[in-house]
Amino acid sequence: MTSPSTAAVQQARYTWGGDEFLFVEVSEAMSLAANFKVMSLASKLSDAGLAGVVDICPANASLLVRFDPDVLAPSALEETVRGIEQDLGNDEEQALDTRIVEVPVWYDDPFTAEVAERFREGFHQEPGGTDIDYAAKVNNLKDAAEFIQRHHEQPWLVSMVGFVAGLPFMFQLVEQDKQLEVPKYLSPRTDTPKLTVGHGGCFGCIYSVRGAGGYQMFGVAAAPIFDPAQVLEDFKDFMVFFRPGDIVKFKPVTEDEYNAIQAEISAGTFRYRQAPVTFELSKALADPEGYNRQLMEALNGI
Repeated sequence: MTSPSTAAVQQARYTWGGDEFLFVEVSEAMSLAANFKVMSLASKLSDAGLAGVVDICPANASLLVRFDPDVLAPSALEETVRGIEQDLGNDEEQALDTRIVEVPVWYDDPFTAEVAERFREGFHQEPGGTDIDYAAKVNNLKDAAEFIQRHHEQPWLVSMVGFVAGLPFMFQLVEQDKQLEVPKYLSPRTDTPKLTVGHGGCFGCIYSVRGAGGYQMFGVAAAPIFDPAQVLEDFKDFMVFFRPGDIVKFKPVTEDEYNAIQAEISAGTFRYRQAPVTFELSKALADPEGYNRQLMEALNGI
């Protein structure tokens, strides 16, 4: 990923996938500016309500649009998306209406620790340690505690959702020299606890379901992010909680606090702390830490 301070993004490249897909490659390299442009394109295309558009799938630095060619001519779709892109280029004050969400995390928990212990020899770079200890070492930090602090003290942007249902990919809203970077396991695990907070390269994620995985494991999120039954209030509109463009603030919790949240979930009363915010690209690029404080203040009034 290139630096979050990289603002320049070239014109997108348009290609076709069969008869039903338009692929819009905003950039070959991931950056905050490129991802912001992808999300803005997706949002404005959705707002356009173009007949024949079946699905809009934003990713880290690209956008995939599925459409019905019997309803919408490919040339008309491309013309529309190019027009949206041109309007974005003419808008000096780019902004995205989104939300900031507080996600409670039990760092260094026993669930991921047990799985990590089973997948050390032949799977991990340092079989004798822990994932957090290794992450602290490769980032030249003093210890696991400093790594955990760095992990939760600044917010993260959900750059895309996918791979498995409801899994958010995230990168931290900090300058490049402050990015936490950790290589994936040498070989993928065949088991990862549900709601594991993981990290690979410069990307963080939350595993929405139990399954295989190769990201380093730092803890477990306390509340669901994928609810097919849509029992909790946060899932009343959709079974997947996160959306591209969401801003995530991790909050460390103790074992007792984690268990209290589990009781709320069982009772059906748990709600994520969240607040609407307008994310302004120019401010985020000009002063990341100062703007992050402003964004996080939105949670204080809840």
